[in-house]
Amino acid sequence: MTAIPMGAHVDQTDPVAEAAARGAQLSQFFLGDPQGWKGPKFAYDGGAAALKAAAEEAGIALYVHAPYVINVATTNNRIRIPSRKLLQQTVTAAAEIGAAGVIVHGGHVGKDDDPAVGFDNWRKCIDGLELAAPVFIENTAGGANAMARHLDRIQQVWDAIGQAEGGDQIGFCLDTCHAHAGGEDLIGLVDRIKAITGRVDLIHANDSRDLADSGADRHANLGQGQADPDGIVAVVRDAGVPVVVETPGGPEEHAADLAWLRDRL
Repeated sequence: MTAIPMGAHVDQTDPVAEAAARGAQLSQFFLGDPQGWKGPKFAYDGGAAALKAAAEEAGIALYVHAPYVINVATTNNRIRIPSRKLLQQTVTAAAEIGAAGVIVHGGHVGKDDDPAVGFDNWRKCIDGLELAAPVFIENTAGGANAMARHLDRIQQVWDAIGQAEGGDQIGFCLDTCHAHAGGEDLIGLVDRIKAITGRVDLIHANDSRDLADSGADRHANLGQGQADPDGIVAVVRDAGVPVVVETPGGPEEHAADLAWLRDRL
């Protein structure tokens, strides 16, 4: 059995119990509404301190996924400014529970916008961010003007945030469904990402409902979608970092996906 820590995206009410139900070593969850602008909240009985203590006692690592609405790259002030605020609130809250990382999508600019503005907006965001907990930027599946769909764009994001104070502390989360749907070959992808970022900190191991380069962010259970199964395994093996499955279903389905991975490593 592999020593790579694995787990799933779960409900935040009791992520420690959710990990146990899946035979997992970690849990990823939202702190609040992933589609809303309200600040983070702790649903765990006893609040942040109790959750941190329970996770430490159980040996469960906690990861927080930032809300989907966050887009710090956009040229729209009414989205970018609240996005920076919400990301900071999420990072601060994640630190309260001792989270191992906060995962945030790369975002995008409008179809008629200069992507260079989006890259520089990432620099400004990181420059003003108090990194109370680690932050991992995640590659995304679609969007013509996405910041992190293709490797050349990820390179430009990294060049920009490298100029920010704390930019060298920003990590990377590699999602296999997003990479497949974004048109990237999964075989050898970890090395190509590391050549840009110098690191991969977390893997989202997901199959894809749709064909390669579809741009569709629709996850499938492992071995049941359109992504190359050998490629998914190669990404996990090559990265050698913690893994989260964000696949359909509950504890039984997630446990089956984790077993699918472990059997092939």
